[in-house]
Amino acid sequence: MDINLIPDIYVPSVDTSGNYIDSKPIIKNGIKCPCSNRTKVFDILSKFTTHMKTKRHQKWIEELNNNKLNYYTECLKNNETIENQKRIIAKMDIELKNKSLTIDYLTNELVSKNTTSITNTEKPLLDLRYI
Repeated sequence: MDINLIPDIYVPSVDTSGNYIDSKPIIKNGIKCPCSNRTKVFDILSKFTTHMKTKRHQKWIEELNNNKLNYYTECLKNNETIENQKRIIAKMDIELKNKSLTIDYLTNELVSKNTTSITNTEKPLLDLRYI
């Protein structure tokens, strides 16, 4: 069995002023940088360090710093969405359990009625087979 390891996603550090800055990551399974849409995986630190000096990467860091407030607002909205989805999932889980209990109860009722009232020509509903 072949196991494929998923590369990490690069996340820049934050300095004391709250600005995003590049930092050298620890590369275990490779690393992808979100500054481009390419599927390039950097497997050694020297290649990634060279990548961090490119114009594309520098522009990405600059955009992160220029849009800090937007990212914060987006994070708040995402947290609210996650909480709402947790509530929806919990509600649906309760409904699913109730429906499962109902199905189990009705199945038991059906089986008990069919087994107590079987004549020679009747067959239980659950014993019917598709032809």
